[in-house]
Amino acid sequence: MALSDTAFGNGHLLSINDLTTDEVRSIVELGIAMKADPAAYRSVCAGKTLGMIFMKSSTRTRVSFEVGIYQLGGVGIFLSSRDIQLNRGEPVSDTAQVLSRYVDGIMARTFAHSDVEDLADHGSVPIINGLTDLLHPCQALADLMTISEVFGDPRGRTLAYVGDGNNMAHSLMFAASKAGMNFTCISPPGYAMEPEMVHLGVEDAQLAGTSMIQSESIEDVAGAHVVYTDVWASMGQEGEQSIRLQDFADFTVDAMVMEAAADDAIFMHCLPAHRGEEVSADVCDGPRSVIFDQAENRLHAQKAIMGKLMGNL
Repeated sequence: MALSDTAFGNGHLLSINDLTTDEVRSIVELGIAMKADPAAYRSVCAGKTLGMIFMKSSTRTRVSFEVGIYQLGGVGIFLSSRDIQLNRGEPVSDTAQVLSRYVDGIMARTFAHSDVEDLADHGSVPIINGLTDLLHPCQALADLMTISEVFGDPRGRTLAYVGDGNNMAHSLMFAASKAGMNFTCISPPGYAMEPEMVHLGVEDAQLAGTSMIQSESIEDVAGAHVVYTDVWASMGQEGEQSIRLQDFADFTVDAMVMEAAADDAIFMHCLPAHRGEEVSADVCDGPRSVIFDQAENRLHAQKAIMGKLMGNL
């Protein structure tokens, strides 16, 4: 049965930009509720199956989705690039149509964003973007949940992201505006966010009445309530590691950077973290760090996403 265009997120979660402000808020609120009383949601996806396609390796994404669907009463099937025919040239459209006849939802962690778009275009079950090179919506939604746990209503707060203008930066930008937060992306020259994403982010911020700033100065963390960073070389960029170490040398989030932020500022990182590179160990493991709360909240936020898309909550 085809998905309804009026369904939550048009029936899929490919980008936070596709969601309404109310839909983003409902995921955060449901994630918090599920975390507080997991037993109340044990039959939300009873008897349902999530197909989990992994073209990229993962710790948090795999474990959180597999445990999450189990805690909702369903089962997850892990499908690595070695296990399915995509690795041998089968079109994504064929895989989408076949899997849609077996499973109730598909989560994909892949390289090209077009892969999740093709799954959504040709499949007939909800598609969840577990990560692409362009976007990482599940992480950003879990981050909003964490921010809400710390600050309550996040509206009016400022999130400063320091690092590569990558998939994480894009999704945090969209998440911030949907939550009524200001967003600043601070990157070295040549590492700004994708222009197409920036265009959408500016539109979102204007609609929300928030600010969206791109900067090349780490001093622009001043006053931020959330200081966020990511690895300097993401998966697939290992060949650029040495040049990135040079280009990002002045963009380490250390104690001095955190001192410039708001007095109640927290430090966030999507992990894995390279202490001594994008973040100093004293910040990463210090009292302002909420990195392991973030990691835990991947489970709860993704349960909320599956409950919305697969459980009709």
